[in-house]
Amino acid sequence: MTNKPSKKKFTVEENETIDDCLARMSKEGYFPVRRTEQPIFKEELNGKQVEPVLCGRVIVFEGKLL
Repeated sequence: MTNKPSKKKFTVEENETIDDCLARMSKEGYFPVRRTEQPIFKEELNGKQVEPVLCGRVIVFEGKLL
């Protein structure tokens, strides 16, 4: 018998769809209880000012053990 944590975070990888991530969660015995999205910014020079520019996002699911 293995001791799995009751909660675990799963990040949608760069070459993975959301459905693939949910299937991976299910395979490990977890079901999703929360989804969060975190923006990714990069700094670009605009004239003399450096401004943040949105360049992507990271999707993280929190899973709870079945």
